[in-house]
Amino acid sequence: MQIVITYDVNTETKAGRRRLRRVAKLCEDYGQRVQFSVFECSVNEMQMDAMLAAFEEEINAELDSLRIYRLHGQRSGAVHTLGKDSYRDFSAPMII
Repeated sequence: MQIVITYDVNTETKAGRRRLRRVAKLCEDYGQRVQFSVFECSVNEMQMDAMLAAFEEEINAELDSLRIYRLHGQRSGAVHTLGKDSYRDFSAPMII
């Protein structure tokens, strides 16, 4: 499934800045950054469950916010970008 992850981690403390880095690293493990706190990912149900468990361990539910949106259908029909688009389709053939 195609998902979009967005997060807002409170960074007023050293612990918050550490949570921010850890949440970003978790997101990088599952997808690609398309904006500073936005990732697009392609995961299966098992990966989704593991990812949710990992996020629950990292965030502070009283200070932070993390949202996951499921994209239905193809990304091209669900996402409209204005300006720079950082997304790269890694499932397509790559020419170097």
